[in-house]
Amino acid sequence: MRFVALVFLVGAVAIIAVECNSEGDALNALKVNVADPNNVLQSWDATLVNPCTWVHVTCNNDNSVVRVDLGAANLTGTLVPQLGMLKDLQYLQVQNNSFSGEIPSELGNLTKLVSLGLENNKLSGPIPSSLGNLKSLRYIFPSITPCKCSSFSNCSACSFSACSELLRYSKLLRSSGN
Repeated sequence: MRFVALVFLVGAVAIIAVECNSEGDALNALKVNVADPNNVLQSWDATLVNPCTWVHVTCNNDNSVVRVDLGAANLTGTLVPQLGMLKDLQYLQVQNNSFSGEIPSELGNLTKLVSLGLENNKLSGPIPSSLGNLKSLRYIFPSITPCKCSSFSNCSACSFSACSELLRYSKLLRSSGN
């Protein structure tokens, strides 16, 4: 009887651990939303306890995702709002792919984000004003063309199809210490 109870308890804990893997769920939402012809996301197994063993994902000592490196992975699709759930994410590198659509405003929840690589994709639409919440952001690499933006928090009128001043302005902010 004790053995059955122990097996049940271990099974219940395993199920809870899988169900409570919000970071794995967030990254899996990205995986199922993109075409991956080179199978670079093959190791992304949503049934694992956490995504720390996945290729292109780096975690800290607390098993929280701090880096996602998907640059030049030949991915096609859209960025998903669930990425905003990666509360400890510091680096999101998705440059040199074929991501399209708008930047999810939920990326503004990534308050520890230091680097955001978006260049050489097919992104369109407004730059979310929520990116103004990213006080730790030091590097943003969008592929953008001229438009006037006074700050990240004042870019709702700007878009990827019409805004390169944002990058120049962010460099000025960093060099002036703001």
